[in-house]
Amino acid sequence: MPDSSTVVRQIRFHITRYNPELDRVPYVKTYAIPVREGMTVLEGLHYIKDNMDSSLAWRYSCRMGVCGSCGMLLNGHPTLACNTQILHIADRELTVGPLPNFNIIRDLVPDLTPMFDKHRSVKPFVIRADETEVNEPAGEFYQSPEELEAYLQFTYCIKCGCCMAACPTLATDVRYLGPMPLAAAQRYNVDSRDDGRRARNQVTGAAQGAFRCHYAGECSRACPKGVDPAKAIQHLKRRLVLDYLRLARRKKPCQKLHGPGEGKPLPNIPAAPGKTVPGDSFPNLPERSP
Repeated sequence: MPDSSTVVRQIRFHITRYNPELDRVPYVKTYAIPVREGMTVLEGLHYIKDNMDSSLAWRYSCRMGVCGSCGMLLNGHPTLACNTQILHIADRELTVGPLPNFNIIRDLVPDLTPMFDKHRSVKPFVIRADETEVNEPAGEFYQSPEELEAYLQFTYCIKCGCCMAACPTLATDVRYLGPMPLAAAQRYNVDSRDDGRRARNQVTGAAQGAFRCHYAGECSRACPKGVDPAKAIQHLKRRLVLDYLRLARRKKPCQKLHGPGEGKPLPNIPAAPGKTVPGDSFPNLPERSP
């Protein structure tokens, strides 16, 4: 097997290009690059920018599937460029385009503003009925492992937009909230610390909310983090119906700890390691305020 420094073959990248200041419509430009074993699509784009065409534009940041910036369409599938090895999806040809269902800012850069506006509309944060707990907290919330498990899967979302790009309903109706915002709403609805479900119902239960989902499942297929937004939306629909019929069970409230003495640490937790840097190694730093 060749090592990571050996060029395996030439791959032709067919990349969608578009500069709104120069182009009336997007077009495709082809670049042939040498590909090594283990080389990702993101690395291939960097090779093109560094050696062939410095005008190529796309988003990226972490390079390890955490930030969600480099979502794009690879051979017709929305996914992350940094998590996709070229030789795993291409033999000789690779098509690279911006995420569909979004307007194009430039080249491979989609305009994600509508997605984040919809995300904001579902109030993606913990809402408490008693504002005093927020303004003058007297303790902290405690969740059991089972309570955490109820919403943990939905917290893995990195807002990359791949699910939105894969959604056939969103492709026909841009007003539809889409899988990412709806999954975010369900994430907080089932959080035992949250009291905001009925406020979110005004958005998620509206005409362009959860019931516009036809359960194609393409969003869950495209998600690079295994969030399964299609599952979240079906659970959200069920709860909306139960709320409408007034058949929903009241959610068990989250426990609250009012001091460190009330919490019981789990057994067999190893002690923290000792300091690796002496406390006086940085004598010029100001003292921390109490």
